[in-house]
Parts: sequence; structure tokens; C-alpha cells
Amino acid sequence: MSKPASIDEAEVRKVAALARLELDDAEVATMATELSSILGYVASLDTLVVSSVEPTAHAVASVSPLRDDIAEEGLRRDEALAAAPQTFGGAFVVPKVKEGS
Repeated sequence: MSKPASIDEAEVRKVAALARLELDDAEVATMATELSSILGYVASLDTLVVSSVEPTAHAVASVSPLRDDIAEEGLRRDEALAAAPQTFGGAFVVPKVKEGS
């Protein structure tokens, strides 16, 4: 069996930089320890014997009831706009979210 994978502080700093995260030295040390622990746990799963376990998509049986895809009449424009705080020309008026244009 090979040595369990671990993540050192240099790898944490590299991934943090890629993710544009600013971590101080204490956070880097904590993340290295925690991520190494997670990798160790995942590696321990390799020791499980699962040959007699039936593959499943869910841990418990579930049924997703689906309805027929039938086109139905939707809301009329005046019904949809009735609850809007502000409308103009048959459309919703919303606040500007980007300065400029």
C-alpha cells in the first residue's frame, strides 16, 4: 500500500492563488492539515470491500414523479405585471445594476 496523499503548505498557497484567495500563514497551515486529513480519509475508503454491494445512484430508493410536458396557458401580461412595484410600457422596471451604459 502506498503512502497516503498529503497536501503541503506550498500546494495550499498555489491553489489559493489560483482561486484568488488571500490566506494568512495560520490559515495556510490549517488548510494543509485539514486537506491532508480529508485525503487520508478518502484513501482509507480504498480498503473497503464493496464487491457485494449493488451499485446505486441514491442511498435510498426514490421515485421522481414526473408530469406530462403539456403546454398550458400561462399568465397574461397584465396579471404578471399586477404585482410589480413599477412598470413602463408593458414591462417590468428594475433598478440599474451596472453603472455606465
